Amino acid sequence: MNRDSAMVSLRSRPSSVGRHALAGLIGVLLLTLAGCSGDSALAVYLESNRDQLQQARDPSGRAVEFVVEPGTAAQAIAQQLQEAGLIDDALLFEAYVRVNGLARSLEAGTFQLSPAMTPVEIATALQNALAPGISVSVREGWRLEETADNLTSGGRLDGEAYRDLASSGNLEDLGSDLSGYSFLQFHPAGASLEGYLFPDTYQLTADNPTAADLVSRQLDEFEARVMPAYWEAVASGATTLELHDVLTLASIVEREAVLDEERPTIAGVYLNRLAQGMRLEADPTVQYAMGFQPDTGRWWKSPVSLEEYGKVDSPYNTYLNAGLPPGPIAAPGMESIRGVLYPETHDYLYFVAAPDRSGRHVFSRTFEEHLENVRRYRGQ
Repeated sequence: MNRDSAMVSLRSRPSSVGRHALAGLIGVLLLTLAGCSGDSALAVYLESNRDQLQQARDPSGRAVEFVVEPGTAAQAIAQQLQEAGLIDDALLFEAYVRVNGLARSLEAGTFQLSPAMTPVEIATALQNALAPGISVSVREGWRLEETADNLTSGGRLDGEAYRDLASSGNLEDLGSDLSGYSFLQFHPAGASLEGYLFPDTYQLTADNPTAADLVSRQLDEFEARVMPAYWEAVASGATTLELHDVLTLASIVEREAVLDEERPTIAGVYLNRLAQGMRLEADPTVQYAMGFQPDTGRWWKSPVSLEEYGKVDSPYNTYLNAGLPPGPIAAPGMESIRGVLYPETHDYLYFVAAPDRSGRHVFSRTFEEHLENVRRYRGQ
């Protein structure tokens, strides 16, 4: 079977193509029968399906690393893109790059691509391979100062620049288009970006990477992963919380929970306390307010004494202040955010860590039960 015949065979099922694709297929068949070249057939297919070039496969899709080996032909690249879930139609992508003379411009190298990109955007990106990159990890539960310190100690990025930019919350300093950030409607003006800087491992170009590059990537990832989950939870009625409050509570859950399965339970405890007008009395909020501890070189003091709970004068001290603190205290991961969006329904108001180092907690409904658990598990 020659290449043109194979192309017709691959697209011969009406059930797998739409009306425009079917029209293009008929055109390809006619051209093939007339002895036209493969490029001519591709041009017909491209014209019949041109509207699909501006449609992303998954608008909420997450960026992935895509590698093109040296010498890979456009047809093979198109197939690999489809297999990676980045595009829907390998033949259409091949048609676009070949008809527009871009096939030889596709570079070998490493790329950050997303199914939220249109085929045209992906073709453009594949003409600009990333330079050998550096890997930067931001851990769940870190406060932004910890990330800044890690960047400085690793010698990969300017930690102070990261701290200044993330603390100021001045997104205009990123020098990029902010119109795609739907979360900005919830982010308090002038507040830090704590809680909005999504924790993950990021690949940055080794060619003079900047703190702004990392912040931009974190905000892009936040928009791509957190916002669809938030809007879905709001639409389903699972939560009535504003996004900023979701992130604030999720950051506390992140610092408290060890096991993913307990995150919705712990979120439910704090939501129950809020509903009853009780103070949260969350230890991590006091630790956050206490800041850096020079004697240990750490940002989180542990343990914190009962006396200290009453002496830390800060709006973040939930032992002294009712309601949620002013904002997130750390970077919550996706599981903690989902735990707050879909909290477990129960009547627990207290919890204490189990002594077996499993990360489990023991939950109780009354203060008397809680005191008994504290005596049992902490010997107090």
